[in-house]
Amino acid sequence: MAWRIGVDSGGTFTDVCLFEDETGEVVIWKVSSTPDDPSRGITQGVADGIERVGIKAEDVSYVGHGTTVATNALIQGRGAKTGLLTTGGFRDLLEIGRQKRPDLYDLQADKPELLVERHLRFGIEERVLATGTVETPLDETALREAVRALKADGVKAVAVNFLYSFMHAEHEKIAARILEDEFPEAFHSLSHRIAPEFREFERLSTTVVNAYLGPVMQGYVKSLSGKLTDLGITVAPQLTQSNGGVIGFDTAAEMPVRTVLSGPSTGVVAAQAVGRMTGIDNLITFDMGGTSSDVALLADGQCRVVNESVVHGYPIKAPMLDIHTVGAGGGSIAYIDSGNHLKVGPRSAGANPGPACYGLGNDEPTVTDANVVLQTQNPEYLLNGRMKIDRSLSVKAVERLAEKLNMGVLETANGILDIVTANMAKAIRVISVQRGHDPRDYALVAFGGAGPVHAVRLARELGMKRIVVPKTPGVLCALGLLMTDLRTDFSATVLHRLDQVASGTISTLYDGLSAQANAWFEREKIAPAARVVTRTVDCRYAGQNYEIAVALPEGPITEETFRLVKERFEQAHRQLYGFIAEGEPVQLVTYRLVASGVVEKAAFKAREMEGEDSSAAISGKRDVWMAEAGGFTAATLYNRDLLKPGNVVAGPAIIDQMDSTTVLPPGYVATVDAYLNLIVEGK
Repeated sequence: MAWRIGVDSGGTFTDVCLFEDETGEVVIWKVSSTPDDPSRGITQGVADGIERVGIKAEDVSYVGHGTTVATNALIQGRGAKTGLLTTGGFRDLLEIGRQKRPDLYDLQADKPELLVERHLRFGIEERVLATGTVETPLDETALREAVRALKADGVKAVAVNFLYSFMHAEHEKIAARILEDEFPEAFHSLSHRIAPEFREFERLSTTVVNAYLGPVMQGYVKSLSGKLTDLGITVAPQLTQSNGGVIGFDTAAEMPVRTVLSGPSTGVVAAQAVGRMTGIDNLITFDMGGTSSDVALLADGQCRVVNESVVHGYPIKAPMLDIHTVGAGGGSIAYIDSGNHLKVGPRSAGANPGPACYGLGNDEPTVTDANVVLQTQNPEYLLNGRMKIDRSLSVKAVERLAEKLNMGVLETANGILDIVTANMAKAIRVISVQRGHDPRDYALVAFGGAGPVHAVRLARELGMKRIVVPKTPGVLCALGLLMTDLRTDFSATVLHRLDQVASGTISTLYDGLSAQANAWFEREKIAPAARVVTRTVDCRYAGQNYEIAVALPEGPITEETFRLVKERFEQAHRQLYGFIAEGEPVQLVTYRLVASGVVEKAAFKAREMEGEDSSAAISGKRDVWMAEAGGFTAATLYNRDLLKPGNVVAGPAIIDQMDSTTVLPPGYVATVDAYLNLIVEGK
């Protein structure tokens, strides 16, 4: 028997999913996260999971891992002391940035903290033109002196970013050799390897972020690898990237900037699989955990990939699934702001001390406390009884807030849920309405420990008619780790007008990217039959400042390829902006190639449908406060593990399972499908 393990380390819980290849058996487990050292919680979760299924560590054939280590280090400012080597006259570019502001009319908006202090930024005499021609040779003596100065100053990482190095990388390669000679113990981040694309500030920012996170990620993967080896795990673990694929630990340590959305991306991958099971192509994913909520839109079963994003104020040029995050989770703290208004999040109680009901010292009310007060969540325990909670502590925490608002406790608790719902609805509108999609045309896939609790409220707020709650919603991100492929991305920027470039020129560009992909396939020992390559090109109208990615058809590049590229670009432009510019020339900007190593994935079998009667799964009743009922109402409690395909559950009802709780208000019905997903619809 070969078991595959997926582990997702979140802010509150670490989720473990074990899958047996032959039988399709799925076993899930949760342990508390250990923010001071996430590898401890992960190792504990894996050890518990192995013990739970009664296997030996050597029976594990695959370990996939999603992590927030890079994200948290960036957000909390816990990266390494970093130095910068750049073209002379450009050392302040990191501080100058772009003129655009996140909030146009906020004259007091704070910029993110600089990751490299000015005295650690060195301008080196050298210059490469936009054509790739060397105008000024690299001053190697000055470069060597700068490296020695950085070493003397105690930096742990060095970023190298020369102008137009993506067109001519020789100067950065020389810098790499000097760094290896003078300062080999430092982490080295070279822009032509990390982000070989145009837009100087964004490329610089990405290279610096990669350097800043490098030593942190190196230490983390070394620690985790050692702990897993000590457990007896013999397979090489994989780490999720922001693009939804996985890479080896060594690659992740070299390019940590590609993992800043590591955890949430696997939830989207798993949601795609849920969509295939249910036959629903258009989905909006809603992953609500203890600290935040992550949302994404899947049109025709595919999530948009963006090649540039801003994470905590830092521009990053790296392929990422288009996931929008908001600080709204079960641990989000409710408070009164300076204007005497009730607010929720983004500050979170996290795993420790956690919500007030945990009894670990927090006396501020959280979203979880509001649910416990209203009894939409079990008021006595979580995790099927493994974790005891105290409702009276939640009541006291909400009561203190209610007194300040001159409101009742139940009214305040419901207000907390209304506000957090509004915050999450706003996030969904960002990835749907603002991009030309009507959320009413999509089904909501609710997962994460808190997602199914809030799903109906959120869907109603957005006018969405259908909700899908996967079989294991609380550990879906961990399950997604068992459904993803090895993947890496290659790119090159060269500007060409579509109506003037020869097909052979573009073929040559992609041949170069293919050579890089083939070298990667060989390094990763991916069998030829498992190799998949896809191509896209970023297009824009000449004179525009933003591009749209367009998929290239398979096969040789011909004039027909160019015709299809223009057609697809115009379709995408109309979808995004509402018009096309007739007669304006289309410009090709950045050429991209995605190399994937297809791996064996967890596969689930449909079960035979049984009758609608769900009475065998009833475990009792509980008074639950529901706005639809105007107060407390007797809700029927169901044990989800006992629900069968075809069973129907009508609200008011609470469907409990180890990893989450699904709330069905009056007027809503859940039907169990052949894969044990819940399909929730309003009457």
